[in-house]
Amino acid sequence: MYKIILDQDREKSLLRRHPWIFSKAIAKIEGNPQSGETVEIYSSTGSWLARGSYSPESQIRVRIWTFDQDQKINEKFFEDRIRNALDKRQQLIKTKELSAYRLIAAESDGLPGTIIDIYNNYIVCELLSAGIEFQRKNLFSALKKIFPDFNIYERSDVAVRKKEGLQERKGVISGEEPPEMVEISENNGMKIFVDLKNGHKTGYYLDQRDNRASLQKYCDGAKVLNCFCYTGGFSLYALKGHAKQVYNVDVSRPALEIAKKNIMNNHLDIGRVKFLEEDVFKYLRRLVEQNEKFDVIVLDPPKFIENKNQLVRGSRGYKDINMLAFKLLNHGGVLQTYSCSGLMTPELFQKIVADAALDAGVNGQIIEKLSQASDHPVALPYPEGLYLKGLTVKVD
Repeated sequence: MYKIILDQDREKSLLRRHPWIFSKAIAKIEGNPQSGETVEIYSSTGSWLARGSYSPESQIRVRIWTFDQDQKINEKFFEDRIRNALDKRQQLIKTKELSAYRLIAAESDGLPGTIIDIYNNYIVCELLSAGIEFQRKNLFSALKKIFPDFNIYERSDVAVRKKEGLQERKGVISGEEPPEMVEISENNGMKIFVDLKNGHKTGYYLDQRDNRASLQKYCDGAKVLNCFCYTGGFSLYALKGHAKQVYNVDVSRPALEIAKKNIMNNHLDIGRVKFLEEDVFKYLRRLVEQNEKFDVIVLDPPKFIENKNQLVRGSRGYKDINMLAFKLLNHGGVLQTYSCSGLMTPELFQKIVADAALDAGVNGQIIEKLSQASDHPVALPYPEGLYLKGLTVKVD
C-alpha cells in the first residue's frame, strides 16, 4: 500500500470532496508508487481521506477515485461508475431521441481523466490521465460487459497526455474500426455526419447540442455568419430557422466538405449557404473593412487558453473576435458567442464581451446564458467541470 501524507491543513479541499491533490499539498510519500498506481491519502494527523491515482509528471499529483475506504479500484468499480452514469442519462436519451451523447464526463462522473462518448454503436474513449491509463484494462473490460455489442475505439491522441508523462494513442480496442463517416441523430431528428477517427475531440462537439438548437429562433429571414463553423452544426439550425443566407467560415477544407454533406443530408437549401475556407480573424477584419453587415453571428472558437500563462493572450483573442463581430452586426442583431477554455470564468468572459462591445461602439443586452449540454454535468464540488460558457447578446 502506497501512502500520500498531506501537509498540515491541506485536507480541506478533500473534505469538500474536490477530486484533485496538487504537488505542493503533499508532505510525504511512503513507498514508491509508479505512474497511475493507486495510493491512499492521509491527513497530517493520520486520518484516511481518500483513494486515488498517482501521477508523478503532473502538477495534479493525485486524482481521487473514491472517498469510500471500503471501495476497491477494480473492474467492478468501473462497471458501477459507468452504469450509474448511463442511468442518469436515460431520460435525456429517450426524450431527445439521441443516438450520440457523452457517457462519462471525467471527474464529474467519478472517473478522473476519462471521456467516453457514444455514437450509435461506437464507444469512443479519451484517456487523459496516468490513473485511467494504468486502469485501462479494467475500464475496457467493464465497457465490454455493459455494451457487449458495441465497438470500442480510442482517441487518446491529444497533447494534454504529455502533462501526465503519456504518449498519444489511437486505434481499435474491440470490434470494428469506425467507417469514414458515422451518421448520428440530434435534436428534432437532425442528422449529422461525424468523423470518429480524425474529427475534433472524439469526433464532434456534443456539448453544443442544445446551444445549436437555441440559435434557430433568431434566424427567420436573417443573414447569418457562422465562424469557426467546423462541420456546420449551428448552420443546420439556422437554415431550419429559415435563415435567408448563411456563411460557413472555417480554416479546414475537410470540415467544410462535411458541412456540405450535412446540409444536403437534412434536405436543407444549400443554395443559401456560402462555404469559406478562411482564417476567421483575418476574414472578420476584411468584412469590417468592406462594411459588411449580418443579422446573426456565431463565434464558437477553439480553446484559446491551455494554461494560466496563456490567460492574458487568450483573453485578448476573445476580445478581438467579439469586437469585430459587434462591428459587423446590424442594429437589433444577435451575437451568440462562446468560450470553451476552462480557465476562462463566466464572469471574466462576460467582462471581455462587454469590453468588446464598448470598443466596437455598440450597446448590448444578454438575453441568454448558455452552457454545456446536460450529458456534460458538473459535480458540485468540482467547479472546474464547467468549461463551456456562452452568451446570446442582442445589440441595441
